[in-house]
Amino acid sequence: MELIVIGAGPAYTDRRGATAASYLLLAEGAALLLDLGQGSFPNLASTIEPSGLTAIFVSHLHPDHFIDLVPLRHYLRFEFNPPRRVAVFGPTGLGDRIDALHAHPGFAAEALDVAVLSIGTRRMGPFEVEARRVTHTEESYAFRVSVAGSGAGAAAGPGLVYSGDCGRADDLVPLIRPGDTVLAEASFGAGAVPAGAAHLDAAAAAQAAAAGHAARLLLTHIQMGFDRVEALAAAQSAFSGPTHLVTEGDRFEV
Repeated sequence: MELIVIGAGPAYTDRRGATAASYLLLAEGAALLLDLGQGSFPNLASTIEPSGLTAIFVSHLHPDHFIDLVPLRHYLRFEFNPPRRVAVFGPTGLGDRIDALHAHPGFAAEALDVAVLSIGTRRMGPFEVEARRVTHTEESYAFRVSVAGSGAGAAAGPGLVYSGDCGRADDLVPLIRPGDTVLAEASFGAGAVPAGAAHLDAAAAAQAAAAGHAARLLLTHIQMGFDRVEALAAAQSAFSGPTHLVTEGDRFEV
């Protein structure tokens, strides 16, 4: 399974070229997308043909994680005759929020098949996607994605655990299997996280990776004003495995 970083930015940033959260997974000719935040659609469209996505999973209902579903909807609606469709799984009310942006009931449904996420595991093409609730908004999810094993009874291989936005590192640990890659927000860099912010810093993300015996840690979603080098150093002090600070266009084998 290949991970391509489509967007690694937070809600706002001065980092030139940054776009908000979006992560593409490729395996066996299929493509799965985790989040589609602001500015990320052009990066997606220049990487793959978006109408071929197997599905999109949205972690929570903050715009820096879903708002570019709007240009995706336009693309699917107007670039093809008849329009093409993509399945989208997200928290309760995602379709209504997209519709409200245009005061147009049914706006999203013209090209997006929006379904409500639930806790548990579902098969999407070659992917197994496990969703688990995490502390952030009223309904926020982290995901573990792996490629399903081939053949009867075959086990899935190492997976990618994506934190979404998460205010409690311990929420991630049950998703992590030994050998996994953890892709975790580190919004507040080397820390500390302000009281009530419901985000992680780099050390907390690293502690979750270590507790779950992950093979690798990828840090993302660092807020403007926090030093990226210091964030990386803070994570490396708490996790002994390979640790990277991701940026748009990075590619990793999982």
